[in-house]
Amino acid sequence: MSAVRFANVSKAYGDVQVVRDVSFEIPQGTLVTLLGPSGCGKTTTLRVLAGLELPTSGQVFIAGRDVTRLPAHERDVAMVFQSYALFPHLRVLENVRYGLDVLGDEKATEKARAALSSVGLEGLEQRWPNELSGGQQQRVALARALVLEPKVLLFDEPLSNLDARLRRRMREEIRELQQRLKLTAVYVTHDQDEALSISDSIIVMDKGVVVQQGGPRELYEAPATRFVADFMGESNVLEGRVEGGVLRVGASSFPTTHRDGVVQVAVRPHAISLERDGDGISGVVRRATYLGDHLEYTVDTELGPLFVVAPVTSQPFTPGDAVTMRLSPEAGGVVVLAR
Repeated sequence: MSAVRFANVSKAYGDVQVVRDVSFEIPQGTLVTLLGPSGCGKTTTLRVLAGLELPTSGQVFIAGRDVTRLPAHERDVAMVFQSYALFPHLRVLENVRYGLDVLGDEKATEKARAALSSVGLEGLEQRWPNELSGGQQQRVALARALVLEPKVLLFDEPLSNLDARLRRRMREEIRELQQRLKLTAVYVTHDQDEALSISDSIIVMDKGVVVQQGGPRELYEAPATRFVADFMGESNVLEGRVEGGVLRVGASSFPTTHRDGVVQVAVRPHAISLERDGDGISGVVRRATYLGDHLEYTVDTELGPLFVVAPVTSQPFTPGDAVTMRLSPEAGGVVVLAR
């Protein structure tokens, strides 16, 4: 039985259709990310799952139970918000046990202490929220959700207020905790690196619809559309031609099972190697950027500008250098787009 199932769910506000005919299933004990740009419908989808919004049409199931018209407090879900939403007038322990107090749970303090321990906040029970760092506040919000032992744990862009280093550490902690406790979690973000690093499966949304769903590696190495190719990391989308089982892109050619005809091809920046001389696509370096652990180039070619990523150990180039480029199909570096 799926932990969560959406069946043809739509949500409109007046004449504005925000979510259109969305269907998916989430297996028990997995972390699934709703990924997409601002305005794509991912947060609205999460709010429909939480019971904070009612769908215009379709059905929502949690653990096989139709919860489509049930209010939020009857759905057995808990949400971790982007803003943390901690009560400033309550200490850490009081914040975590708040939901249990509302339910009249006699073991509220014991359970709240255990939840704080699970997120590594032992000894901070009597602090006020404003005495905590951003990462600590986020852990308190997570403990407050965990203590309710929900069937589904929801995350609404929970790390967007943190700096890059803390965001990376917190996403690792959330993933470790989700796997250790075997939680079912639905996570909303617009950050593709975040989605790739923590997800069992990713649901990519655009303009209110699901455009592709699959594992992180599948979406990165086999994007179905130009939108997914562009959104799941950097890519160069070029025109190619398939003839007799051979894909030709510029001066490069590769075997393929795709049918004959003109196709769009996504070429990842790491799948392009630069040389001063040789066979391949000719170009001139327009921009060269050193970023510590790698180099980034923008190269003007007859196929249009190409974005290239190279290791720092490679031969460096400077703007104005004439280069030739070869494409490498390994590790999903060159992908024919289905549409």
